[in-house]
Amino acid sequence: MSITVNGIDELKKLAGSDLGTSEWIDVTQERINTFADATGDHQWIHVDEEKAKEGPFGAPIAHGYLTLSLFIPLFTELLDVQGVTTKVNYGLNKVRFPSPVKVGSRIRLVAKLVEVEDVKGGVQITVDGTVEVEGGAKPAAVLQSLSRFYA
Repeated sequence: MSITVNGIDELKKLAGSDLGTSEWIDVTQERINTFADATGDHQWIHVDEEKAKEGPFGAPIAHGYLTLSLFIPLFTELLDVQGVTTKVNYGLNKVRFPSPVKVGSRIRLVAKLVEVEDVKGGVQITVDGTVEVEGGAKPAAVLQSLSRFYA
């Protein structure tokens, strides 16, 4: 379920709030292969299904940066900021990949809006995110993301 805010003042009121949990999304071999093509990272643990079955994870795994890139579509399920002119990713404070995402897995995001601070022309938000793997003992990614919203 998405939280919708209209403008920066409403966004500021959410500081410290849990944003909830996104829907599950499938991590398919097609998604992994498309990412490999886009980035030029065709390491066998990602794209060679037969060899990966014999590898350390027993199946192909998603690139860590593919998992990270899925943060945005998952995050936009949780928070919709309207009444601003521009929304940009500003960066990351930290990222860790505690567990691989095997092909055929489903992942989702759990997020908290940690901080909203003023910047010239708008605000910067800090979000703590955990990308969970369905049935997994450890998360696929733990991160702190920075985004900016301009009036």
